[in-house]
Amino acid sequence: MALGTLGLHYVADHWAPDRTSYPVQGLWLDAHDGPVEWHTIKATGPGGHGADFVYLTASSGAGNRDLAFVDSVDAAHAAGLQVGAVHVYDLCAPADGQAGNFVTTVPRDRGLLPAAISISLDPEHCPNPPREATIDSELTTFINEVERHLGHPVVLMPSPEVEERYHLAARIERNVWITGDYWVPGYVSRPWVLWTATHRLHIAGVAGPVRWVAVQP
Repeated sequence: MALGTLGLHYVADHWAPDRTSYPVQGLWLDAHDGPVEWHTIKATGPGGHGADFVYLTASSGAGNRDLAFVDSVDAAHAAGLQVGAVHVYDLCAPADGQAGNFVTTVPRDRGLLPAAISISLDPEHCPNPPREATIDSELTTFINEVERHLGHPVVLMPSPEVEERYHLAARIERNVWITGDYWVPGYVSRPWVLWTATHRLHIAGVAGPVRWVAVQP
């Protein structure tokens, strides 16, 4: 039984979607993932295939940002990776402050992939999330300011709980990034473009487990 359990953990820690079905794959990293060997993650990965791209969390809410974001972008580009920025949206913080935080962190034109907005419920930090009308207004303000800054549409990344509560993917005309370990979830009612297929993949070049992302072919 113990060997079987260990075997299952090994498979889970090293699983990634089949490249035949999803030829383009990459990862999403935060500052807390620690030092990254960019050329290593480009050269090696699950099934012998390295990452094609990396998304980096640039900012969170109105006051948190990765001061090393620009240096990380330059290093990832030098290794041959495409790079995108993620903002972790705070449902309880004003949109203007969050947009200001993002545009201060993310340069206007560095050949970046479309920015992604990660939106989750956080009962500890935001115990009383806004009503649908309020989030519509605030999120629209944030999206408009970010898109004006970068010059292209953002990608929405609502958690299953956020989508159930607010139906953002159904109501806002933007590409969607979904999350579901080991299988494609069905919580959005429109086609998706990115899928976080696992949050526990172990690869060379990063110390801990990472979120591995597949692109809809």
